[in-house]
Parts: sequence; structure tokens; C-alpha cells
Amino acid sequence: MIVLVVLGITTLATAKIGRKKVRNHVKTILVVDDSLHNLLKVKHSLEKHYRVITLSSAEKMFALLDKLMPDLIMLDIEMPDIDGFGAIAKLNEDETTAKIPVLFLTSHTDEMIEAKGFELGAVDFISKPFSTPVLLNRLATHLHIDELIKKRTKRIEQLHSSILSILVNVVEHRDSDTGGHIERTSKYLELLITSMLKKDTYSSILKSWDLKTVVSSARLHDIGKLTVRDAILNKPGKLTPEELVEMRRHAIEGKRIIGQVISIVGDDSFLHHAEFFAEYHHERWDGEGYPKGLKGDNIPLQGRLMAIVDVYDALISVRPYKEAYDSAYAEQIISEGAGSAFDPLLIEVFNDIKESFAAIAKS
Repeated sequence: MIVLVVLGITTLATAKIGRKKVRNHVKTILVVDDSLHNLLKVKHSLEKHYRVITLSSAEKMFALLDKLMPDLIMLDIEMPDIDGFGAIAKLNEDETTAKIPVLFLTSHTDEMIEAKGFELGAVDFISKPFSTPVLLNRLATHLHIDELIKKRTKRIEQLHSSILSILVNVVEHRDSDTGGHIERTSKYLELLITSMLKKDTYSSILKSWDLKTVVSSARLHDIGKLTVRDAILNKPGKLTPEELVEMRRHAIEGKRIIGQVISIVGDDSFLHHAEFFAEYHHERWDGEGYPKGLKGDNIPLQGRLMAIVDVYDALISVRPYKEAYDSAYAEQIISEGAGSAFDPLLIEVFNDIKESFAAIAKS
């Protein structure tokens, strides 16, 4: 009747033993069984790969858990005093030990027993007599699940970043006179949010934001321009009323495009922010903006932030319809827009860091 506890401690991770943190290269396995034969068999199978410690009861396992925190516990179902189900139930009573993956080693093949084990939170079953290669493979899978998840997450993040870069490049290449706009507005936005946090401006909203995610998602604010005709997007003169209507639709189209992605992959923080940046970055504090004519703090904070950095960058940049203005004039326009075009609280923050905006514009 076997209880097997696996303690994984890598060179980069720390494990708590007592009140101390230790570092080790070898994963430690605790084997608990009232059968000496079973203890020796498991130890022989595992000792070349793990540090193996043997104990004779579940009670001794719990006593040891007061001093060390294992990465995996392997329980035989039939044990005296405290059986496997009782042991896992007791583990679940403590917030710390409840997080330890539990794997049953058993001679039972009853589906009801397995169902009960999984219901109690077991991650796997190993049938006796076990195969050493199978046991080692199962242990490796459960012991290294965190590493597998991290690798998969990193791969998803890399894919996410690549797709984002492609979309951003497509938008900027179509709008030939706004090169660098997305990169600059991202830097302005990060600077503005960081300064808001220091000044405790809209902290009740910002505390739930991840700065990296928000700034990255803002790069899609003009994705709706993919639907605007080149003749309008790069027209050197003033747009006609009809052309202006089409140009302004890029805010709604941006929301639609990102909304389609959400309908396929589901909403997440990145897409949620991206959708708000795309739809609301041309709204005005006085309600005279588009596409919805929202007023004041009815405009999501993402829109109010992007309105400032988007207009600032448009002012200091060459556009088909204008020359670039200097930073001082751009700062003046932004500051004078407090309470009309822009959120006055955000303009207070902007005025404190406008020199930094100018430095980014010149870089």
C-alpha cells in the first residue's frame, strides 16, 4: 500500500523546508507504504532519477509535510488508519497541501473507484503491478507540467506578437505618411499611464490594468483604416463631406474587426482593450466626437487616453493635408483642448510630462 510523494526543486526554483528556502538540483520523492517489499520496489525504480525517502505510514507523511512542501503525492488507496481517499481529503483541507498534485498507485480497476479519486482531485492513476518506464513517464509529465505550460504560453505569446506586428505594419504601409505613428503613440501612452499612476489619477480603473497588455493593444487603434480606400486615406487635400464620413467609419470598422476576432477566440484582456481603443479614440470630452458622440467620462478611459496621444502625434507629423507642427504648438493645442476635446484631468498629467512627449517626437 503505497504513498509516494515527489518534491521537485530545480536550480531556478525554491522550495520551503520548515521556514527556510533551499535550492537543490534533485527532485525528492517520498514513498510511504506499510509493505517493505513495495517500498523497495518503488525505490529501486526511481532512485536513479530522484532522491527517494521511504516512510511506513500516511501519518508520517503528514508529519513530514509540516517541514517540506512536495510537488506531487502518490497514494495507494488501501492503507491502514488513513487510506488514500482519506489522505487526499485531508490534504484538501489545507490551502497549501491542496495544491499538491495527487496520483494514486493502486491494484484496483474499478471505474467507480477511479471516478471517486478524480472527484477528490487526483490527477492520475497508476495500476499495479506497474511498469517502471510508464511510472517514470507519468511522473515526468506531472512534475514538469509547469514547464510545459510555460513553453506553450511563450509560444502563444510569440504567435500573438507576430500577428500583431503584421497587422500594424499593414495599417502603417497603407497610410504612407504616418510612418512611426503607432510606435510613437505607444510610447506616449505608456508615459501617460505611468505618470497617471504616480499622480493617482483614475487609479481605481488603472489598478486592474496590465500596462504591457494595454500599451500593446493600443497598437491596433487604427486597424479600421484597412477598410478605407487609398484615395481617401492618402488624399493630399481636404476631404469632401462624403469622404469624411467614410474616413470616420474606421472607428466602427476597427471595433467590428476586433469583434470578429473575439467571436472566434473569445474575449480576453488584450482584445477588450484593443476594441475600446479602436472604437473610442476619436470621441471628444464635450460630446462632439465620433462615432457615438459620447461625452465626459461616458467615454471609456482607453478612448480618452488615445485621443490625446493620437492628436498630439498627428500635430507633430507630416500628413497629406498638412506640414508638421513643432512640439510647442502641439502642446499648446492639446492644453487648450482641456474640457472640450480632452479630459481635463488627463491634460493636467500631460502638462507635467509634455517635455517627455517632445523628446519622443524628436527621437
